[in-house]
Amino acid sequence: MVGGGAGGLELVRKLGSKYGKNLLEITLVERNSSHIWKPLLHEVAAGSLDANMDEVGYRGHGHRWHYRYFLGTMSGIDRESRILCIAPLIEDGRELIGAHRIHYDYLVLATGSVTNDFGTPGAAENCLFLDERSQADRFRHRLLNQCLRVSRALSSNRRGDDAVRITIVGAGATGVELAAELYNSAAALAHYGLEVFDSSRLKVTLVEAGPRILPALPDKLAQAARTELEALGVRVLTDVRVTAVTDKAIVTHNGETIPADLKVWAAGVRGAPILKEIGGLETTKSCQLVVRPTLQVTRDDRIFALGDCCSCILAPNLSPIPPRAQAAHQMANTVFDNLTRSILNRPLVNFVYRDYGSLVSLSRFSTVGSLMGSLVGGRMALEGRLARFVYLSLYRMHLIAIHGWLRGLALIVVGHVNRIVRPKLKLH
Repeated sequence: MVGGGAGGLELVRKLGSKYGKNLLEITLVERNSSHIWKPLLHEVAAGSLDANMDEVGYRGHGHRWHYRYFLGTMSGIDRESRILCIAPLIEDGRELIGAHRIHYDYLVLATGSVTNDFGTPGAAENCLFLDERSQADRFRHRLLNQCLRVSRALSSNRRGDDAVRITIVGAGATGVELAAELYNSAAALAHYGLEVFDSSRLKVTLVEAGPRILPALPDKLAQAARTELEALGVRVLTDVRVTAVTDKAIVTHNGETIPADLKVWAAGVRGAPILKEIGGLETTKSCQLVVRPTLQVTRDDRIFALGDCCSCILAPNLSPIPPRAQAAHQMANTVFDNLTRSILNRPLVNFVYRDYGSLVSLSRFSTVGSLMGSLVGGRMALEGRLARFVYLSLYRMHLIAIHGWLRGLALIVVGHVNRIVRPKLKLH
């Protein structure tokens, strides 16, 4: 197994629980030492979530669920010899551990996705991304430094109109949730040493190339979210394409230059560049592995792929399965079943995707979304407290999926306690 994200970690737990003790040798290859649920990264970036409390260490998790954790980055696949190639581990410019080769009988790729900047000039060099925890931590440190700069300027009465200017490119779930979470954090900073700083000193611009924000939600709910964001103070721009990014601003197709102290790119996802024709496997233009309905890659029966790193089209007239956490969860179950069937020489089953809808959290201010999706031939719109409850339930379901019922429920209880006793913001 390569990749310990939401789907990968759930799958390796299920495999280890059933087969790991005596029957099979199960190895998870992951370049990070711990896991955090990707939909929470905007909260880590804004400082409203302490990732140290919510992360899952792979070594301890592997010991509990009977699989082997290998720290490393995939560099290639030798399909003829069934060898997974691992790149050397470099530390401070020196090779700490040499290149490694791991034999496999079956290989599962769950490497997730990275943000797609669509080749926009200056985006890669000047924008921050939220693909992993280290990037979220980097954003939080830079955000706090900018808030401190403004606070000191106001204290010395040098610039009474100074503000922290943040531009977010992409108004999908990540961009919208981050915009709202920033105002939640800014309002709390006054209680943590920045007495003269408040949310009025935060100037957030949300730029979307499409005709409206949150394209996965119905128009009514998307408009409700936009109204809530604008009430907070977010400037929402739709039908605006970014043509270039400089170190100080975002440049749009209509010639506007939007000054920004921090620039976040949250528009679109693609597979990691390493997947481009790795091992001679078929990939899309966006570096996603093409898979059959069984979630096997098209050119090798012994390699499966799941989650954001794969492109799965279940019928000729359908679009690819969307890159969502619920899709990764459902794919993990199918791959588990098909690996079991492969070992027992039984026919494999096709993946069936069930759309349970989408939910978007606007921090403590609101939550909007739609449930059920295709299950009832339509959607059930949700807003307010009920939507917030369902949104929080998704993370609780993830905890149970990767920890089992007993430990998962215990962690849910601990999470409730932490919300009461721990600080509201992580400022270090």
